[in-house]
Amino acid sequence: MRNEALVGYLLHQRPYQEKRALYYLFSQQHGVIHGVGKKGAPLFMPLQLFATGKRDLKTFSQINIASQDTTQADSVHKDSVQKDSKPAVLEAVPYANISGQHQYAALYINEILWRLLPTEDPMPVLWQHYQISLQQLKQPLSNSELRLCLRQFEQYLFTELGFTLTLTHDNVEDPIEYDCTYRFLPDIGLLPVLVHNEESEHLASESGQTVFKGADIIEMARLGITEQTLSHWSKLHRHLIDHLLDYQPLQSRLLWQQQQRYQ
Repeated sequence: MRNEALVGYLLHQRPYQEKRALYYLFSQQHGVIHGVGKKGAPLFMPLQLFATGKRDLKTFSQINIASQDTTQADSVHKDSVQKDSKPAVLEAVPYANISGQHQYAALYINEILWRLLPTEDPMPVLWQHYQISLQQLKQPLSNSELRLCLRQFEQYLFTELGFTLTLTHDNVEDPIEYDCTYRFLPDIGLLPVLVHNEESEHLASESGQTVFKGADIIEMARLGITEQTLSHWSKLHRHLIDHLLDYQPLQSRLLWQQQQRYQ
């Protein structure tokens, strides 16, 4: 690409020389793109810029905060960044209107994206859901509403990555039974476990496995992600995220845990 106009959000950055940074940009047009640009681009704010380069590492220039009209467009073409669009000058405030615990949630979403998404693979549907999630995180949310926001976004991410969670049948296509206990394995699905329901919690705690009661799985399949089923979905999603990351720790999760410890 040569001076291609892009609209996107900064997911992550690393120092690169004295006045530049290595950026991981989640663009509307090409998905995640790696590039080098002038330091100072903010998180959680829509950016418009130009990208040049044929290799994996692009050069980003003219990085500005995009207008609301630009980010709400269904598609953005090469002429998206016009001289008369009057983009905002880069601000020093890194988190826009996202504050408090919501910052950790937004950092978590960013981290799972830049660590899990392939480069230069357009994902316009996920990009739209990312924008929606950021808008939700700018609002006052209860703890349950915050967790619901994250679980719903994770589900969209799993779909883009090709992971479909089947909760109506086990790994051999037998229907989930109310009184049975199941172990979840990301590459296999739900496996029946030959224990009584009252022993399932002990099995999970002693073995580190993700174990569910059949009754809970049936409820998850029936209701979807709701406050009533939130704890079960959180356990399932965490196991799958950890698997996709090859069980390497998430820095945003560690920051969240530290923040909770000192409250």
